Amino acid sequence: MNKSSSIYRQLAVLKIFDEEEERLLRVSPLGGEERIQDQEPTVLMAGDNNNNNNHNNNNSSEEVDPSVLKVYDQGVEIPETAHQISSDSWFQVGFVLTTGINSAYVLGYPGTVMVPLGWIAGVVGLIIATIVSLNANALIAKLHEFGGKRHIRYRDLAGHIYGRRAYALTWGLQYVNLFMINTGYIILAGQALKAAFVLFWKDDHTMKLPYFIAIAGFVCALFAIGIPNLSALGVWLGVSTVLSTIYIVVAIWLSVRDGLKNPARDYSIPGTTATKIFESIGACANLVFAFNTGMLPEIQATIRQPVVENMMKALYFQFSVGVLPMFAVTFVGYWAYGNSSSSYLLNNVSGPVWMKAAANISAFLQSVIALHIFASPMYEFLDTKYGIKGNALAVRNLTFRVTVRGGYLAINTLVSALLPFLGDFMSLTGAVSTFPLTFILANHMYLVAKRTKLPSSQKMWHWLNICFFCVASVAAAIAALRLIAVDSKTYHVFADL
Repeated sequence: MNKSSSIYRQLAVLKIFDEEEERLLRVSPLGGEERIQDQEPTVLMAGDNNNNNNHNNNNSSEEVDPSVLKVYDQGVEIPETAHQISSDSWFQVGFVLTTGINSAYVLGYPGTVMVPLGWIAGVVGLIIATIVSLNANALIAKLHEFGGKRHIRYRDLAGHIYGRRAYALTWGLQYVNLFMINTGYIILAGQALKAAFVLFWKDDHTMKLPYFIAIAGFVCALFAIGIPNLSALGVWLGVSTVLSTIYIVVAIWLSVRDGLKNPARDYSIPGTTATKIFESIGACANLVFAFNTGMLPEIQATIRQPVVENMMKALYFQFSVGVLPMFAVTFVGYWAYGNSSSSYLLNNVSGPVWMKAAANISAFLQSVIALHIFASPMYEFLDTKYGIKGNALAVRNLTFRVTVRGGYLAINTLVSALLPFLGDFMSLTGAVSTFPLTFILANHMYLVAKRTKLPSSQKMWHWLNICFFCVASVAAAIAALRLIAVDSKTYHVFADL
């Protein structure tokens, strides 16, 4: 036995590099691990266990093949990824979730949720949607380390529980969900930019909505190129919070002023009987869309250990403090304008030009930041697949982001300009992807994963949720498709709404 082989049997020293620092870890040839730095991931050879059989058969090995290494964090296996994980506090993750829930989409809820439902159904529906959404997200969060492995992607969790076909199906649903959410953000950003433009220049339709959508898409691409991953948002989450505060406060303040000046308002639900039915179903889809991301495991992947406990803190923050601004702007906007509330509240308000301009520009910029959150699963998939790691400013990495992320957002922008019907997109997204991902799959995955540990009453509860949301998903999809068909007859493609 030569000297190098003997040294290998005593101690193999592996160096793991991430984007911030070099981490030095010791790996015992008997399969145990010794941490040099607390709370850092441990690297083991694939197939290592608590006995030395494998190493007795490979005493002559002189090198460690990186392809057979597995990374563990507190005994839980971590899948390969090009993005940072386990780096963020629960408070930062809570702000990521709150950024999503209080994005510029909230400016549409008075018109897309309250107008079709009215006061009673709208208020009760929002409260119920908050409770059931918290419950469904908690189920997914508790499965993050199921089976001794961190499931940092929604499709990984579904594939682990159901198999390869479910992995592909879930990835397809999630891709559709996030693509439509991102399409909605680009429409929102374009609407906000146009609303700011017409405050200073006459709206003679020379600059049409599709032009502003194209500008918004370009700015979103620049931001995506500059921010390599979700954890890198950092200070931008604080900027997003400031921007959200500006347009929410302005929208509430100006709505209250208008409401006090114009006390006569109509709160009746408009339309024929058939229209009322379909629009109320679509509004229910908007309710669940308001609270859910369809990418909770990807967000949870960034949180520090203990991941389940910290994620629950982030969720409680989102569904308590985080929902208050959304509730306020939704109820105040509907109170002020009744059934004339538009799908973009700042189009209703009257007041100082500078104040409305500040709100619209804030909504535009916040939409750019929020879009990056919902596009990050696609970015992570592509970066990991093509090995985009290391320095974000490296020529290869920068070129890849310009080409791939720019191309992805170009397609998003084209669809946004082609069919700029924001309320319809919200309904369709909630129907075809948010319902299945957040409610149907969440309850069924938890049922399968914990089947031997759940009492009969809890199993019945989960099955009741599964059946109810299956029916709701089908009904909402039909209603959303009808709305799109009706609007497509009223407006042409590339419409200037």
